[in-house]
Amino acid sequence: MKKLFKFILNTIPRPLLIRLSYLVRPVISLFLRGNTYTDPIDGKSFSKFLPYGYGTQRDNVLSPSTLSLERHRLLWLYLKNETSFFSAPAKVLHFAPEQAFYKRFRKLKNLEYTTTDLNSPLADVKADICDLPFDTDQYDIIFCNHVLEHIPDDTKAMQELFRVLKPGGMAILQIPQDLNREKTFEDNSITDPKERAKIFGQYDHVRVYGKDYFKKLRTIGFNVEEVDYSQKIAPQEVTKYCLAKGEILPVCYKPM
Repeated sequence: MKKLFKFILNTIPRPLLIRLSYLVRPVISLFLRGNTYTDPIDGKSFSKFLPYGYGTQRDNVLSPSTLSLERHRLLWLYLKNETSFFSAPAKVLHFAPEQAFYKRFRKLKNLEYTTTDLNSPLADVKADICDLPFDTDQYDIIFCNHVLEHIPDDTKAMQELFRVLKPGGMAILQIPQDLNREKTFEDNSITDPKERAKIFGQYDHVRVYGKDYFKKLRTIGFNVEEVDYSQKIAPQEVTKYCLAKGEILPVCYKPM
């Protein structure tokens, strides 16, 4: 199964993959129903989760029902337990909206919810993250998760995110991060897709972020909280929800 999923991820274009997933998800959910693991986003339980990864496949990480990964479930729990996201009025901008969140966030009556991306079929506004068509100080909340590692000029992208966020607003800017690295690594001379997937974790990533990611966000102007939220969750729930221990949520604020 791992080889099959790896072949699918590396062969089918992402926009088409998103559309196809809506068709196969109900079948897979039925096949894997059980009580071992639970997706906190929809509360459904399964005998196991699916493998996932463009380079190295991670076992038991992709929820059959919402198609959430570890990072999505961690973010959901953080928003639910530590913020007023699901109740307070807010103007939200969501980059490359994840299927696990898209319809659920869209239905929230308290949100004015806008999605954006260059390629995603789920995007309301087709836009370049380095040149956004939005007003300065426009959004209360921004989600931009696992996007910046695809962007050659991530400094310009961060500056645009900072610009359109309201003073006092919150931006959660998750990235794949190697916390064993002090410095971010990128090498444009590596052009073979298989080699890039091996080194960067995915063939279309342009860098591997290290610990210095948070410092870079601060140089842009953000106040950054490095939230290790899995530490606040009971160990049995970390296992039950299939979370990644030690994953850091970069919760960023624009100063007033």
